[in-house]
Amino acid sequence: MKPAILLAALLTLPAFAADIQVEQQGSVLHFSTGGKAICDYQMEAGDVPEGVSPVFKHGAHLHPVYSPSGKLVTGNHPEDHRWHRGIWLAWTKTEFGDSHPDFWNQGKGEGKNKSGDQILAEVRFAKLEKSWGGADVGGFISQHLFLDHSHAPDQKVLNETWNVEVSQKDLDGKPANIIDLTSTQTCATDKALKLPTYHYGGLGVRGNLAWNPVDAVTMLTSEGHDRAKGDSTKGKWVHIGGQVDGAPTGMVILIHPSNFRFPQPLRLNPKNPQLCIAPSQDGDWSIEPGKPYISKYRILVFDGAPDAKWIDAQWQNYAK
Repeated sequence: MKPAILLAALLTLPAFAADIQVEQQGSVLHFSTGGKAICDYQMEAGDVPEGVSPVFKHGAHLHPVYSPSGKLVTGNHPEDHRWHRGIWLAWTKTEFGDSHPDFWNQGKGEGKNKSGDQILAEVRFAKLEKSWGGADVGGFISQHLFLDHSHAPDQKVLNETWNVEVSQKDLDGKPANIIDLTSTQTCATDKALKLPTYHYGGLGVRGNLAWNPVDAVTMLTSEGHDRAKGDSTKGKWVHIGGQVDGAPTGMVILIHPSNFRFPQPLRLNPKNPQLCIAPSQDGDWSIEPGKPYISKYRILVFDGAPDAKWIDAQWQNYAK
């Protein structure tokens, strides 16, 4: 075979894709390949670390999440924000009738309850519709409830469906663990959830607790901004990473172009390894009855430092 023909044939070969196993372990769905963990989906609220108030128990999130070599990239229950939880989705500043449920700072407390001895609002796992493993991809479909506890009885505010696919592939020469997350939120009543202008709330990501020191984490956006310059800007993607076991690793969140207010506003926390894709930065809006709010993200977890050119190519593939 001529070299040019051989090269063309090699370029048409599909990227390597691993077999994905899924196992339910109590309230956790565990995804792995070849005996190596990829990620866990925490369904019902999980245990808190010793000495931490049970009010901070939370579920409906992804943690732990690992790179292909097995390096941990997410954090949970950090000392500075006990309600941060791997990868999750919640709203912060809201209006629902005469109440203002904060679904983000779950268990933090407010007003006379600053000690946080009760949960005033939460995102709660409701039901696992199905889960699967496979030769190329695993995944699950689940239901969440956004609950306002400030009135008795508890008020359902939003219904949410998570449709998640998990895979491991070689992407242009770089192995990556891939998590495709689609969230569909609908009003649980005939009232809208109003979302006033605010600097965070939406898809949240907390990095490895080893990145807690200010100089231990790096962030990069699609516009070339770092952590300091990227806060309150917009992007097609955003990367967070740092050293784990002496080597660089991290994850990039690719933002789908169909998402509301794309390219979406970013909150890059200046004090801890946490970021948020925050559409409310761009002004007041609301989730209305009969109008589902759909958001799509692809999380690529990989070893090594971020390469903007490689990430741009992966975003182009995702966008198509």
